Amino acid sequence: MNKITFSWAVILVCLIGCSSPPGLTGLVNPFLGTATLWDSASLGYKPTHRAWGAEVFPGASLPNAMVQVTPVTLFGSGSGYQYEDTVIFAFFHTSMGHWNLGHVPILPFTGEITADNYHSGYSHENESAKPGYYQVYLERYGINAEMTSTLRCAYHKFTYRNGDDKKLLLNLSRTNSRRPGGRFTFKQENKNTFSGSQGTGESIYFYAVANHNIKSVDSVRNNRERITIVNFAGGKGALELKIGFSFVSVEKAKKNLEAEMMSLTFAQVRKEADRTWEELLSKIRVTGGTEKQRRTFYSCLYRSFLWPALRSDTDGEFTDQRRNVVSRGFHYYTNPALWDDYRNKLVLLGMLSPDVTNDIINSMTDRAKISRFMPIYFHGDHASPFITGSYLRGLRDYDVDSAYYFMLRNATVENPRARLYLDEYNERGWIAENDVKNPTTGTEVDEAKAAVTKTLEYAYDDYAVALLAKELGDTDNYNMLMQRTENYKNVFDPSTGFMRGRLESGRWVEPFYPDYPYYVFMYREANAWQSTFFAPHDPEGLVGLYPGNQAFEQKLDSLFIVPWGGYEAYNFTTFIGQYCHGNQPSHGVPYMYYFVGKQEKCQALLDTIMNHFYNMGREGLAYAGMDDSGGLSAWYVFNAIGMYTLSPADPEYIVTIPLFDKVVFSLDDTQFTISKRNKGRKITGITYDGQKVEGFFITHDDLRRGKELVITTE
Repeated sequence: MNKITFSWAVILVCLIGCSSPPGLTGLVNPFLGTATLWDSASLGYKPTHRAWGAEVFPGASLPNAMVQVTPVTLFGSGSGYQYEDTVIFAFFHTSMGHWNLGHVPILPFTGEITADNYHSGYSHENESAKPGYYQVYLERYGINAEMTSTLRCAYHKFTYRNGDDKKLLLNLSRTNSRRPGGRFTFKQENKNTFSGSQGTGESIYFYAVANHNIKSVDSVRNNRERITIVNFAGGKGALELKIGFSFVSVEKAKKNLEAEMMSLTFAQVRKEADRTWEELLSKIRVTGGTEKQRRTFYSCLYRSFLWPALRSDTDGEFTDQRRNVVSRGFHYYTNPALWDDYRNKLVLLGMLSPDVTNDIINSMTDRAKISRFMPIYFHGDHASPFITGSYLRGLRDYDVDSAYYFMLRNATVENPRARLYLDEYNERGWIAENDVKNPTTGTEVDEAKAAVTKTLEYAYDDYAVALLAKELGDTDNYNMLMQRTENYKNVFDPSTGFMRGRLESGRWVEPFYPDYPYYVFMYREANAWQSTFFAPHDPEGLVGLYPGNQAFEQKLDSLFIVPWGGYEAYNFTTFIGQYCHGNQPSHGVPYMYYFVGKQEKCQALLDTIMNHFYNMGREGLAYAGMDDSGGLSAWYVFNAIGMYTLSPADPEYIVTIPLFDKVVFSLDDTQFTISKRNKGRKITGITYDGQKVEGFFITHDDLRRGKELVITTE
């Protein structure tokens, strides 16, 4: 059968027998977010290099699973997959959407290869994906590759042309890290089974069983690549490979495989994966809106539940921070991408997957018992709003006293594992910026302190810890922390109306350019415009820093009017004026209009963002920026249903106008409903259970009563 005929056969088979059952999974497009923006009009500047896109992966996984089996089009690039690429190097088995993981790359092939030349061309016309399933035709080898997965295992089905040798390569010298790969092992266990390990530090182990016998094992290499080649004996039918994974041992990988997949067919595993996703997606059902809005909504909802990732085995054992194998009675997960997703995604996770969320907090607390500090991620101290917000929303299946103890240590003891420059923050109420000469968009961390951003974020984190202190009866620390929650005001410069860096002497940083994205000088991945409106715990106090509501409104208007200066800097993509939806620091800004009585201005911006910033680019598959473990996706999910987590530490939501006429949300053991009256974009009234809601906030406890939230507009 020639290549063209085989390709059409693949498409026909998939249309007849590979389609997912009808349901919400059919609305999900796993390719949404895989494309990159290149045009100046969308980006806001003329690109000289590839912008960071959503950096998501299109492959198969289950919610918060250990395994993500997905194609590699370029090593060391985000998730490893970029839609504009034209070749596939391998298939990974772990992915986060950042420049890491990418364990155990494998590729089926036939014929001869070298360590420098083994990739295959492919076409998007012969590529497909659904939740829990991925398929692509490898043109170089004439192989149709399909994959699906369970929590800890991957199932590959490789259909070769008749008569072709069945071969498989494992490039265990590579991962998706930009650094060289670590140690690895490979062993043929018996006639159709092999095993091995990869990595230093967090090592992964695998145990693979094929449906064809192994004829021989060879290797090829160059200066960097060390590739293992598994040659299979001849035989009819596809090459099927079941692989169990573990972060403990090969033996545990084998047991995971036996427990989850060994007795199942490819079709059975795929069907179960679809069922699992359907069950999760069905927790939010929407009516109305356009087909595009529904597809975008469920694609974003899907994307919000792929990280953190499971790390414990079916028997509950995992490798802890000391590299000891232990079992604590809960499922062990990676740390969340806290700076990226504490604002919204982690709240959504807690609402729809409370058991997973409880165990994530258990896992973080377990790590803290070793490090003596609650984990941080990238910047700030945002385990605090995550844990406090979860606790106040009723998630309490963890040792809250221990969690609070380490949160308090983060807030009071300076340590590289926790808050940097904490002592000066505690003493002065703000962090001084280094006197950097000629700072640029590339200023490195050791040259600058991102002092304004740290001061602002620490003030909010103090608020989060204070809320939990109050709940647990720690009055003294509650009072101490609440005094610090106003520290954000210490970096406000009334002469400019901006949050602005201060030097050790107390003087304002000069010269001052509020539109310039220094990257780490004064601000972290933001400029003065984007940082000035961050005080989610005290929006009224922030407004009060200006001469009056009108002055604040005019400043906020200017944020969305003053044009972006054409600067090119990583993580700065897609703008409305100075507002940058491509990165998190801007995401809470539009809601500040509520606090000067202009809700309709906020809604106009939310509509623009949802309509234009999630299906961008030539293919309609680009996001405004990096999804960052679901943070950008969860922003869409919340606003599309009519509420947002303005202050995630608080168990409440600011009400917006949903895209859909009706939303049915399964929360705990009940369901609440959100209904929209009229087509306007100005809210004229809000009721819950028939009672008028004063203001624009609805509490989590109210939603748990399972009644109807009605939003009337004009």
